[in-house]
Amino acid sequence: MSETSAPVDGESTGTPEPRPGDRATGLGSWPGTDPREAARTIVGEVPGLPYVPELPARGVGADMVGRTAALLVDLAVEVWPSGWRVARRPGGDHRRAEELLARDVDALDEALGEAGVRAPAVKCQVAGPWTLAASVELRSGHRVLTDRGALAEFAASAGEGLRTHVAELARRTGAPVVVQIDEPTLPAVLAGSLRTPSGYGTVGAVPGAEARTLLQATVETAREAGAERVVVHCCHPTPPLALIAATGPDAVAVDLTALGGPDAPKDVLDALGEIWEAGTELWLGIVPSTDPAARPELEALARPALDLADRLGFDRARLADRAVVTPTCGLAGASPGWARRATTTAAELARAFVDPPEGWGY
Repeated sequence: MSETSAPVDGESTGTPEPRPGDRATGLGSWPGTDPREAARTIVGEVPGLPYVPELPARGVGADMVGRTAALLVDLAVEVWPSGWRVARRPGGDHRRAEELLARDVDALDEALGEAGVRAPAVKCQVAGPWTLAASVELRSGHRVLTDRGALAEFAASAGEGLRTHVAELARRTGAPVVVQIDEPTLPAVLAGSLRTPSGYGTVGAVPGAEARTLLQATVETAREAGAERVVVHCCHPTPPLALIAATGPDAVAVDLTALGGPDAPKDVLDALGEIWEAGTELWLGIVPSTDPAARPELEALARPALDLADRLGFDRARLADRAVVTPTCGLAGASPGWARRATTTAAELARAFVDPPEGWGY
């Protein structure tokens, strides 16, 4: 198990200084159905930035969209055969999503208490406005994003719920809160590739400027809610990096292996370089999120990040202070054993970037 942060001594109220292994975390989802077991593992392996676990294997309400819908204020959703849909009033599906999220917050709080650690920060994850609006239907069956009035209402409602969520996490854990905004569907929204209810057509593409404005408003709402840092995460192979960076997050999270690492297209490399040059953190997904055929060597996992720094012309030391190591995506599809190992490995890589082993060519 990884080293833990400084124990709570009952006298110090300050936030502990981050250490090398603290610049590692997970992206949210976890295998299994026991949030307490998941939280204990997460706190043990990445005590510098533990997070509220997401366990979609529990079913309705535990998925990414259901969890974010649980934060909605004065709006309700329910499950139809086609997925989540706006409801007239909160029913069993909505209440279940709220209850599952509450249990997960309890689990993280309890795990921190049992471990006797004071985390430098804790993290929560929410679906971004475009992913949420693309994943929830109006009562007509059309996606929320097709109705600009409904879209604005959903974004405002989720923002109000996020304020409460961040405040509760900060109060319960005594730690600053990092908000991760997940936008896996944003590329499809921009490309106009989402299907209409009939399945024969596609929803019109959303202009980049409009997409940027709404996502930027969500980033600002998270900050106003008290978030210490805001991260926008898109693990799609072709994330709109320039648009995401323009919304002003403190960090951008990507699956570096899906992008092609140092062999990524020039426009991707240029965007990554501009993000780093501007001082924005890069959260680099370099640890497999599902069980590999053979256990990979640490240097092999580090190589895409090392080569990326070289290709972009940055000193490799930037990986130690302007990068965070993560799995390539959520760990819901991993075995419990690999989920633990992947999390441990992320922390080991973070330490290695600070104190490189001999032979890494620093």
